[in-house]
Amino acid sequence: MLSFFNTTIWLHPSPIDFRKQIDGLVLLVTDHLKLDPTSGQLFLFRNKNRDKLKALYWERNGFWLLYRRLEKGRFKFPAISESVIELTRDELNWLLSGLNFMEYTPFKAVNATNFC
Repeated sequence: MLSFFNTTIWLHPSPIDFRKQIDGLVLLVTDHLKLDPTSGQLFLFRNKNRDKLKALYWERNGFWLLYRRLEKGRFKFPAISESVIELTRDELNWLLSGLNFMEYTPFKAVNATNFC
């Protein structure tokens, strides 16, 4: 079962060739992003037309490759750059919902210690 809900999420902001499968995405993560694809982190990739996403995730003994294609509309991404962007779970949900995740700020985390 996928367990990436409490992991770091990385967005590669430049469009990639969507013919790339697991091996090609693993090379992108290691060579370009300088990250470990087997770290249990989630890696997101976009296409040029902004209507497709691929996600690469390592779980225990193998990779997951998730693919999302919009039939209508476009995802909203920041300007194309070479630096990877770390997303929160909220930002990922906003991106998948069609919102510009760069315009929103989630509430700050609270460490409650007094319950009286």
